[in-house]
Amino acid sequence: MVEVQDLINLINFDKIVGNKNRKVINAIQLSSENENDDVLMWVSAKFADKLKNVKHGVIICEALDDEIVNDNCTYLVTSQPRLAFQKILSQFFTLPPKVGISKTAVIEQNCVIGKNVFIGNNVIIEENCTIGNNTSIDHNTVVKKDTIIGENVIIGCNCTIGGVGFGYEKDETGQFAFIPHIGNVVIGNFVEIGNNTCVDRAVLGQTILKENAKIDNLVHIAHGVNIGKNSLVIANAMVAGSVIVGENTWIAPSSSILNQKKIGNNVTIGLSAVVVKDVKDGETVIGSPAEEISVALGKKKLLNEKIYK
Repeated sequence: MVEVQDLINLINFDKIVGNKNRKVINAIQLSSENENDDVLMWVSAKFADKLKNVKHGVIICEALDDEIVNDNCTYLVTSQPRLAFQKILSQFFTLPPKVGISKTAVIEQNCVIGKNVFIGNNVIIEENCTIGNNTSIDHNTVVKKDTIIGENVIIGCNCTIGGVGFGYEKDETGQFAFIPHIGNVVIGNFVEIGNNTCVDRAVLGQTILKENAKIDNLVHIAHGVNIGKNSLVIANAMVAGSVIVGENTWIAPSSSILNQKKIGNNVTIGLSAVVVKDVKDGETVIGSPAEEISVALGKKKLLNEKIYK
């Protein structure tokens, strides 16, 4: 349980409307059916019209029309309601991080394990790995040899970090022969990796996830990839070998990036896009093959004009 005043002390809200003396015991999605005064909700300006149907609770919102104010609600107004909601959840409604090494975990020789680390059930840490302070590796994940993981990293369940990638060359007989992967994986501080994700070791050198990169569930990061700071790679995305991704870039669900491509800073790669050429800083690309959004939409318009003439 938390007091509304505690929320006010944490977040510098632009305006507060309603009773500041309420207690909050839970956080829920915005709901017109809610009948409890002691729950916390949030809404963006895009859906602010829904507020008129909400009769109870504490609501973080971006804009507030005086005509929809309800006496049974407390409104906490801020320009960034989602961020405020995230900070409040993190501060008051999440369990403290788990610490400790499971009895079923296997840690091989010459590993360095930092302080306040959590290593879950059936986790395997192969030889010569480094795990930084305050890092969490959840159940059934395998960290292959020579992997370097920084501090405050979160890795989900059933991941493989540092496994070999898919690299073959035909030999003299025409048979495909595997190319050994003798590099490693380096994961920076504050990186988060979801469940069932693979990050392959480099053939030569390093596969690198830089500070604060966020990798979703069911993502494949191939050998020699470099993901820049504060970039996000979302579920079912595939980043092929030796791709370089800049900082603050968004790679949308089910998108694919062809090997050896360079993706700039502040780029948005659209849903299911197939990237077959380099992407410049600040561009948004969509489609298959992916093109800058204004070009792609222009081609679509011309195609529609030809079809419906």
